[in-house]
Amino acid sequence: MLVLVAVGALAADQGKIPRMPDGKPNLQGVWQHPYVSDMTKDAKDQKGAGPLPFTAWGEDNFKTYDVSKFDYTGHCLPFGLIRSVNVGGYPIQIFQNDGYVAFLFEQNTWFHVAYMNREHPKIDPTWFGNSTAKWDGDTLVVDTIGFNGKTRLDTLGHPHSDQLHLIQRLTMTDPEHMDYVITVDDPKTYTKPWSNTRVFTKMKPGEELMEYSCEENNRDFTEGHIK
Repeated sequence: MLVLVAVGALAADQGKIPRMPDGKPNLQGVWQHPYVSDMTKDAKDQKGAGPLPFTAWGEDNFKTYDVSKFDYTGHCLPFGLIRSVNVGGYPIQIFQNDGYVAFLFEQNTWFHVAYMNREHPKIDPTWFGNSTAKWDGDTLVVDTIGFNGKTRLDTLGHPHSDQLHLIQRLTMTDPEHMDYVITVDDPKTYTKPWSNTRVFTKMKPGEELMEYSCEENNRDFTEGHIK
């Protein structure tokens, strides 16, 4: 009986999900998300991947990584797609129409566009890669390739290569929450794909993105703490 009540409540919540004119969930809004410093660990609002299936190259890359020698984020270079999603405390705004889904990151005022129902073009590798998107029922599936391999997946420094293929799945569970599942498929770095899951929470009306400047007063850089 309790299960039936829970299922009924879930169905009621899903019935309240805002929708676009075409009937698809309306993901638009400003979303707060957890800080994921280590994609392998469980933490508040996230389920980690556990021990990662490194290849020999991936394991060596991770073991020899030394952020004190060079921190690309400290130099205000692009964080990359996953690292931008992982940085907590800086919300993400989503815009959506029939042709595009855009992600605006408060972190460094970056943005990223996923093109709806298209094939990946032939492009030079970039920091954030090239994203296409489609709907799988009420789940938005974002497929991204074309990375330059110059970033890290998280603060701890888990690596990836230019062979990285990312799949992000975004599913609203009620009007204020969204399940987010990211799958990492990188045959140079990992022997099989792995995933991390977390929950996004919609911010209150009137809570908006703020301007962010990376270079302003970065004392760790100017005083020589970051090489």
